[in-house]
Amino acid sequence: MVTLVDGSEASLLQYLAKLSGVDKVGADQRAAMLGTRSIKTSSKSWAIDMAIRMVDLTTLEGADSEGKVRAICAKAVRPDPNDFTVPSVGAVCVYNDLVKIARKNLDLNGGSHIPVAAVTTAFPSGRASMKVKIQDTRDALTDGATEIDMVIDRGAFLSGKLGLVFDEIKAIKEICGERAHLKVILETGELVTYDNVRKASFIAMLAGADFIKTSTGKVTPAATPPVVLVMLEAVRDYYLQTGIRIGVKAAGGIRTTKDAIKQLVLVNEVAGPEWLNPQLFRIGASALLNDLLMQRMKADTGYYSGSNYVTLD
Repeated sequence: MVTLVDGSEASLLQYLAKLSGVDKVGADQRAAMLGTRSIKTSSKSWAIDMAIRMVDLTTLEGADSEGKVRAICAKAVRPDPNDFTVPSVGAVCVYNDLVKIARKNLDLNGGSHIPVAAVTTAFPSGRASMKVKIQDTRDALTDGATEIDMVIDRGAFLSGKLGLVFDEIKAIKEICGERAHLKVILETGELVTYDNVRKASFIAMLAGADFIKTSTGKVTPAATPPVVLVMLEAVRDYYLQTGIRIGVKAAGGIRTTKDAIKQLVLVNEVAGPEWLNPQLFRIGASALLNDLLMQRMKADTGYYSGSNYVTLD
């Protein structure tokens, strides 16, 4: 394993200073060009099923209840109760106080293979003491989460306190250990520039992130194609330097099958086909799954289902 920094802020800043900048015009143009790519009809069914497997089925609302979590867990295991060939989703993502309920209901529905992802570290703002963030994460792990979606301190990042951002990610990763994958949410809509997105991506990876994630879904813009492109370039470049593949999670604003397929094209063309699997790419979404199911039926049967075909979550 290649070590790029020694853990000190001086080493981190020295490394980041050598990062190449992002050509904004070029990133925008390439993302727009890749967004026009079409896929063959024969490949669309594969793409839809892959997108379903990549979905982190998410509910992150103040009104979330035990009943709602039970419902999405059943749907996560068997998205279409009438078609057992539809694959399960990649994970169920909930607030950490609902992790135990999600884990129990996934197991009861035959979904022991589906991980529970918990948002922690004072999601979505990240405005809390490190003591609170650590306890938040420990509670989620104790209740059965095997994926942790933490938010970075954007105020610290934008104030130039990059060592603090690095240290917090590193501390949460040490708590996760081998028990859980760590997804680090950058909240790209608040980072202002593509250069900041690239820099934050590398800080997260250097600190031990298993995934870098675009956003909380609470801030716009979120997972725009150029932002996802910049993050995919970052994980590709990090792999070339270290031999370690880091995943990317796109979250926020991906609602249709067309949106999801555009994401898959970006992954294939920018990071490479090795990232086209749920272990290295996820889509955080709630409404997306219903559209994927309806488009899947259209591809299989030639006609769209009725409006009552999918559940309203």
